[in-house]
Amino acid sequence: MTAADFQRIALRLDGVEEVAHAGLPAFRVGGARFASLASQSAGYGNLTLTLEQQAAFVEEAPEIFLPIPGGWGRMGHTHIRLAAANEDILTGALRTAWKLRIEKNENRRQKRHPSAARGGVNKKPGKP
Repeated sequence: MTAADFQRIALRLDGVEEVAHAGLPAFRVGGARFASLASQSAGYGNLTLTLEQQAAFVEEAPEIFLPIPGGWGRMGHTHIRLAAANEDILTGALRTAWKLRIEKNENRRQKRHPSAARGGVNKKPGKP
């Protein structure tokens, strides 16, 4: 797979927009980034995963997935070796990062507006 394949697959996911991140393509859903091509010159795409997801990907396919070195990798940021991946693997990995970002966006929205998440209306204390 190539950076162009990464871009094509990412943009097929619902609600995804491409933005520049450090002058390179990044992909957001709901205003938050879930993947980028910031390491494309080294042959990698980057995914934002949980540490558990990262460990599972790396364990299952260490020739394709590896944590990004340093602190970013310790937070779940993961390289995917584009040349080693096929379309199914790349699609599945991007879909996993995209779904995680959607879930995080929803959790963040619920924390900001808890009564709206329950279908209620925000009322001022002491008002019926």
